[in-house]
This record gives sequence, C-alpha cells and structure tokens, in this order.
Amino acid sequence: MRHIYVLLLTALLFAGCENAAESNSNPANQKRYDLRGTVVSVDKLQKRAKIDHEDIPGFMDRMTMDFPIHENWVWDDLVPGAQIRAELVVDSSAKDPYWLEKISIVANSAPNQPPVEEKQPEQIGKLVPDISLTNQEGKKFTFKDYRGKALAITFIYRECPLPEFCIKMSSQFADMANQLGSDPEAKDKIRLLSISFDPERDTPEKLNQYGLGYLGKDPKDDLTIWNLAVGTDKEVRAVADFFGLKYETDAADKTQINHSLVTAVIAPDGKVTRVFSGGRWTPDDVLAELKKAVN
Repeated sequence: MRHIYVLLLTALLFAGCENAAESNSNPANQKRYDLRGTVVSVDKLQKRAKIDHEDIPGFMDRMTMDFPIHENWVWDDLVPGAQIRAELVVDSSAKDPYWLEKISIVANSAPNQPPVEEKQPEQIGKLVPDISLTNQEGKKFTFKDYRGKALAITFIYRECPLPEFCIKMSSQFADMANQLGSDPEAKDKIRLLSISFDPERDTPEKLNQYGLGYLGKDPKDDLTIWNLAVGTDKEVRAVADFFGLKYETDAADKTQINHSLVTAVIAPDGKVTRVFSGGRWTPDDVLAELKKAVN
C-alpha cells in the first residue's frame, strides 16, 4: 500500500537564497502552468529532475523530460517514484527558459518498490515512415534516400528564441557537421537532418541561410552532411508524431511555437536505434550513437 503524505511547503518556498536564473527573470515575462507527474530520475549536482508528467492543458501533452529545479530543499525528498505537483514557469528571458517551483510531494513510492525505470522509446527498432520533405536546396526527398548511411534527426523552427531549445539543437548539429567534415572515415557514412515544424515561415531558401550561419566562417561542411528540411503541415506532423514530438502555436503569441525536444538516431537500414528526449545530450553523445549504428 502506498504511503501517502503531504508536505506543508509555504515557508520553504519563499525561503533561502535566490537563484541567479530566478533573479534574472522578469515576472511580467513568465507563464505558469500546473504540473503533476512522477519522478523518473534526479540529478542533484545539476539540480534537475526527469519527470513523467501528465498533460499540461493549453501548453504541452504528456511526456517525460528534464526540468531544472532551483529550490535546494527538494533534493532530500525528491526520489524516483515520488509523485509530485509543481508549478512550471516558462520565461525565455531567464537563464533557464523554464523550471519547476512550488513543488509538493504528494505520494512516495511504496516501501521496497524499485525506482521507476525510464521506458524505452517505442520507436526503437522501427522503420522511419517514408515521408516526403523538401531540403534547403528545394529538392524533394524521402527517408529512403538516406538508406546506407546513419542519420541523426532533430526538430527546430528558425525563429525560436529559446537558447536551450532550437538554438542549442542547431548549434550542436552544426558542431557535429563540422566535426564530421574533418573525419575522412565518417563524413560519407553519416548524415544529419533538422526538420522545421514552421512551414509557413521556414522556406528552403531561409533554411539554407540559417544552416550556413550556424556552420560559421570556416565551415568543414557546406550543408552536404547537415541538411535542413521542411514540408507541408501534414508531412511534418506525420514525422513529428512518429517520433513523439509535440508542438503548437502559442495562443498568446502567434509568432512563437511551444514544443518539446526530440533527437533520434537511425541506422543505415532505416530503423531507429536511439531517441534522446529533451536537450541534455552532447554532440559526442550523438556522434557515438551514429558511429555505433554505422558499425
């Protein structure tokens, strides 16, 4: 039987030292959402927790992702299996563009119950649907065109303002492209693909300029290794749905798109071998998975 307990947090929530990310945040820029979920894992050193959260009405569907947590008191009580309620704060002007606060642990894992294990993504071992898209040169292609090469896919939109979201994904894909461009053994065996989920504004021409801008002044790649692509809303949503990416236009600001982060590795036979949820992967992490897939 689960041991249920409620923590009275009022005093704790407003005590202690002010975190730098919070102090840089302007309350006028903040959007707040109620969050409920189960702790999957914790990283006390980085002050982050992976939460399997329920739907957040008006913002995000159910998914598992990492959240920064600024409150120091939680780390003695926040353990895998704990059920929590919290307030998700979103503020693109802050150091952390989103974080959890006002956390309450409403149920602990049952005695002797093993920690919650992160589920293996359902896409692993499946063939990627052969959906048609258009690359930065205006050429149509399908995922079958990448057969024989290992492929990493991520999702972005060009006007995303969040440093930990599309900006980080594109910077890291550009980094990988330049590394691969200097690797004679890998550059012909590995490809990278960023798919835009903003077809109204992200034309092939604009994606071409966007990609070249991220590659830098002395690029090792000319967008041969790293491609950027867009499609119709139906095509892009079909790919996004397969990988579990969620996105929708912000109801309060139609120029912004609220979205999750997904990066996946596909083997030369077209089957998914690894899915990274969130943005806490490094170029070395993904390159290692790509080279493993090649071999």
